[in-house]
Amino acid sequence: MNSLDLKQFQEQVSELLLRHRSLLDVLSKYQQSNAAVHRSVVKAVTECGCIEVNAGKQSYTSDMTLQDAKRALETHMDGHLCDNCLEIVGAELGKNMFYTASLCNLLDIDMQKIVNDESKKCSTLGFFNLS
Repeated sequence: MNSLDLKQFQEQVSELLLRHRSLLDVLSKYQQSNAAVHRSVVKAVTECGCIEVNAGKQSYTSDMTLQDAKRALETHMDGHLCDNCLEIVGAELGKNMFYTASLCNLLDIDMQKIVNDESKKCSTLGFFNLS
């Protein structure tokens, strides 16, 4: 299968989007797809158990260097998604990307430009971008 760039994906979504052409429909489906992504990750924890969440207060002090902080701060997650959960979470993320592209199409926003601009911002601002 050929890999698509964001512009091609956005064009493909534009051709397929028939039922939810209304901005309000797309916004509600986008929100629903966000919830489905969250739910699929939660199910990986609560039903499958392939990942665990062990959260606590992050040990961070103002005198830490960035490298110290990277080593000290945790993801609060143990384990890895199993093949089944990886497939499910990936499918939900795909739907979410579909509605992201739909929203971009309706608002005449180029997804590739957004990704490029955000990447430049991350490169320029580095860790100051995290606020």
